[in-house]
Amino acid sequence: MTVDLEGVTIRPATPDDALHIAQVHVTSWQGAYAGLLPAAYLADLDPAMRVNQWASVLGTKGGSPTEGHVLVAELGGHTLGFASFGLSADEDAEPGTRELYAMYLEPDAWGKGVARELMRTVLAEIPASAAMTLWVLEGNERARHFYRRHGFHPDGVERIDEIGGVPLTELRYRRAAA
Repeated sequence: MTVDLEGVTIRPATPDDALHIAQVHVTSWQGAYAGLLPAAYLADLDPAMRVNQWASVLGTKGGSPTEGHVLVAELGGHTLGFASFGLSADEDAEPGTRELYAMYLEPDAWGKGVARELMRTVLAEIPASAAMTLWVLEGNERARHFYRRHGFHPDGVERIDEIGGVPLTELRYRRAAA
């Protein structure tokens, strides 16, 4: 698919987007985490197993259980990516701190400016006085570079999460309030 950034629309997600978001979620994981997660685990990912999760998130008031929002990026009715964000779920978060819960794009849309526009839209939606955090896999250099370009930096907090039977280190990145 050819991505023409001029034709990309970023809009709030609706419950009707749940399947498309689940599909992007899976294909993005399969592309981004190849080499980080077991191939068999990635091959077994199925949008049908994530669609109910996204339908639940999109069906709650405000977009998520923590009063968040979900945006989709689409081109000609085809979902290219999504971002989910809201109040930070971290135990040590200061009041008002926001968190980017998830941001994923179809691999065909990588490097085309879609993620940049999606991130700009997310940042425009949060108050200038709010700091924002996110969690990124230590080995995901592409994502880490992208987040650094948008003003996020590791804050020294790490956690270990087991995904697909593999313990992985996640790093918390923080973007200071403006």
